[in-house]
Amino acid sequence: MAISHWPAAERPRERLITLGAKVLSDAELIALMLGTGIKGKSAVELARDLLAGFGGLAGLLSADHAALRKFKGLGNAKLAQLAAVLELSRRSLSEELRTRSALTSPQSVRDYLRLALGGREHEVFMALFLDAQHRVLSSEELFRGTLTQTSVYPREIVKAALKANAAAVIFAHNHPSGVAEPSQADELLTRQLKEALSMVDVKVLDHFIVAGRATLSFAERGLL
Repeated sequence: MAISHWPAAERPRERLITLGAKVLSDAELIALMLGTGIKGKSAVELARDLLAGFGGLAGLLSADHAALRKFKGLGNAKLAQLAAVLELSRRSLSEELRTRSALTSPQSVRDYLRLALGGREHEVFMALFLDAQHRVLSSEELFRGTLTQTSVYPREIVKAALKANAAAVIFAHNHPSGVAEPSQADELLTRQLKEALSMVDVKVLDHFIVAGRATLSFAERGLL
């Protein structure tokens, strides 16, 4: 049944206006953004399919354009609307990290990394380069790998840190397997990067593993 045929008190738009956005479910908020459904499905049903297809809100927010295009029911107009909102979410978090210390807003760091890496099908290694006040100067995707392995070169990371004039760095990579646990290779790489960067007075503050909605901090695990 089309949303326009629902009782007025149950329609997402009317509920948002009278009760506020917080009372709406993820699917209802996405439905408002999409505007309309497709033949045989309301906008809310289409939104539920999107959430299920991408493994929840975090997966949807971190989905890239190619993955969204493959989803049945997203024409160019809906695809553009969704892509615009997702990009605004990423930019909002990025802006927050540029104006606040990453150490005083750890949840924002996690949210940003989930958006950047959570939906990737291949392993990606990235870095957040920080100034002396631990505000983000830039974020860079440095290396891509296969589903199970990424080749990361310490010399290239040192060069990137110096180019950014960074005082500190936060590393992150994703585990497409969905398991947010560090391997021995992850721990060895982190030690190597920390040693290499210490030679140029750049401090490694943390290394995150992102697996879907889950994030693991090396600093919190005592692995730095």
